[in-house]
Amino acid sequence: MTETNVGGSGAGKLHHLILESDNIHLFLEAFAVHTSKILEPAVTVMCGITLKQRNRATTVASSSMEAKELDEVQYGFGDGPCLDAVRTGNINVVQDTRTDPRWREYLGAISDRGYYSALGVPLMRDDDGGAAVNLYAMEPGAFPSEVVEQVKEYAAEASSALQLALQMSKYQDAAANLKAAMESRTNIDIAVGIIIAQNRCTQIEAIEILRKASSHRNVKLRVVAEGIVRAATSAAVETHFGD
Repeated sequence: MTETNVGGSGAGKLHHLILESDNIHLFLEAFAVHTSKILEPAVTVMCGITLKQRNRATTVASSSMEAKELDEVQYGFGDGPCLDAVRTGNINVVQDTRTDPRWREYLGAISDRGYYSALGVPLMRDDDGGAAVNLYAMEPGAFPSEVVEQVKEYAAEASSALQLALQMSKYQDAAANLKAAMESRTNIDIAVGIIIAQNRCTQIEAIEILRKASSHRNVKLRVVAEGIVRAATSAAVETHFGD
């Protein structure tokens, strides 16, 4: 059998992908493409990466639109090799979608599309769900036991890289939310100052005026504040953050 790219330097390559990507979405796209090439040139493989959270599964990255569509067919049936891998932590090998007795409706649907092999490999699991890789090939028997073992080792390496990327994403989201909150607070404080100057009122009275305007117009407080600031300054206020 032709030697594949699985294992060995796989973890190093994935961590390089993290460092080279500006955000988790770019990393996952690169990860999907990289995963789809692990059996080249022996077999052409399609790859989709499923993330399941709060009982909802989505394909967060794929090596092609066809891989994404194959994943979505699985979601439509509510079960299949990848979803079962997320739920149970088991590796699911389908050597021939035409004869495998499991998930008959789903496997029948993808065999109609000309895909006869599938492999669902868990990447990570937690209380909220987890993630798994779906591999598809048009050739039956594309994933013999030795290849499955290689993919299993690769997935173990990929799991640490994926968890690192997700953790980075959480920190990035938290930082972005904090920045947005501080920017909203700045506009509200300036709007309160403008109201005080215009109405010769106290700070408490100015805040109450702002809240009533928000309630009356049925828009968020920060939106009302931004409008007041723009009207007074003819420009949006920018919050500057030091290094």
